Amino acid sequence: MINPKKIEELAKQLSDNLPAGLKQFAGEFEERSKQVLQNQLLKLDLVSREEFEVQQHVLLRTREKLEALQAQVNELEKRLSGE
Repeated sequence: MINPKKIEELAKQLSDNLPAGLKQFAGEFEERSKQVLQNQLLKLDLVSREEFEVQQHVLLRTREKLEALQAQVNELEKRLSGE
């Protein structure tokens, strides 16, 4: 779900943009940046694209069933009020 390569690239970009006086800490900063990014991303309530599509399909089927049941209820109410 979370691409470690992208996190590494982002951490590298952050360390590359450090001011010249802090370049000696670039390696440590990059490593710490990766840890912070990974921890914060893991806190997010994310799902994979595949899981999202599965749930979207389930929701569509549920909605279709609900509409069919509502039509049945409407028809039964119509019959009862006609009697």
